[in-house]
Amino acid sequence: MQPERPSFVVEPHASPVAAADRDALLANPGFGKLFTDHMAIIRYSEDRGWHDAAIRARAPIALDPAASVLHYAQEIFEGLKAYRTADGGVTLFRPDRNAHRFQQSAARLAMPQLPADLFLQSVRELVSIDRDWIPAIDGGSLYLRPFMFASEVFLGVRPAKEYLYCVIASPAGAYFKGGTPAVSLWVSQDYTRAAAGGTGAAKCGGNYAASLVAQAEAIEQGCDQVVFLDAVERRWIEELGGMNTFFVFDDGTMITPPLTGTILPGITRDAILTLAADMGVAVREERYSLDQWCADSQSGRLREAFACGTAAVVTPIGSVRGHDIDFRIGNGGPGMVTQGIRERLVAIQRGEAPDPHGWVERIL
Repeated sequence: MQPERPSFVVEPHASPVAAADRDALLANPGFGKLFTDHMAIIRYSEDRGWHDAAIRARAPIALDPAASVLHYAQEIFEGLKAYRTADGGVTLFRPDRNAHRFQQSAARLAMPQLPADLFLQSVRELVSIDRDWIPAIDGGSLYLRPFMFASEVFLGVRPAKEYLYCVIASPAGAYFKGGTPAVSLWVSQDYTRAAAGGTGAAKCGGNYAASLVAQAEAIEQGCDQVVFLDAVERRWIEELGGMNTFFVFDDGTMITPPLTGTILPGITRDAILTLAADMGVAVREERYSLDQWCADSQSGRLREAFACGTAAVVTPIGSVRGHDIDFRIGNGGPGMVTQGIRERLVAIQRGEAPDPHGWVERIL
């Protein structure tokens, strides 16, 4: 017999941030530095299933030193945004896809799969109580971070039997400092992000931890982001540290690396594939080598390249560097195709354009 689905208990913060203080913070929120008053939590145990669902004041989480996540890294997360519309409403963009990917990540890490309706309700409840934290600035949004980790206290090497699921929210402005018109990339030739059979398609902390040394190298070399090659031939472009990639050619077509299990199936990536088709742009999902990238940029065949993800949305790639590698893409800034895709996507997300694919969910 399946346990009953838990209902959310809402416990408003006794001392939320004062409105005037909150508004001052929201004038320049940056990314990932500010947090709202509340969080959502749901607990899981093998014997009780999902239980104790609540919206409560955001607070530190107490962990036993032997909590499984601290030793065996059973942890996954998601990222999505809430947007304020011109009429004062609030929307989410394709939250059902985040719920599905969260389940897929959980399955890969031998964790229980949170029912999609509980994932969606947790997000809606949190946005509802903290809606005043959505920045009114141009491009502002409320970044939502659902995550789950193994909380069972034990040191045996096996899947845990207890987990904690949470959602926190962070007011967001531009992902890149200074509203960067185009990012510079460093090609990692010493480190790889994922290999076949690994966790590359799962959104888990371990993937990002493994990328940090390469990202640090990129920063040391004066670049904004790292781009990874495949783990076998060290030849094929895969993805950035946290974003998918697209390449735009002089004949108007695009290429994006295929999902072969080593690349995260980005929700923004998937939306761009659909929008490109709507715009009459042919997109091929096929491998694209570093050598070809360099040659096509130098010949002018490659006109634009961009990265995409929930946080950065659509961000032009202006230049690429690495050991014995140094080339610029197009004019080094945003291109017409990149800009057109970004504008169309953002307009749909914010309720400023028709939504023919039913991606936007209005929750308030």
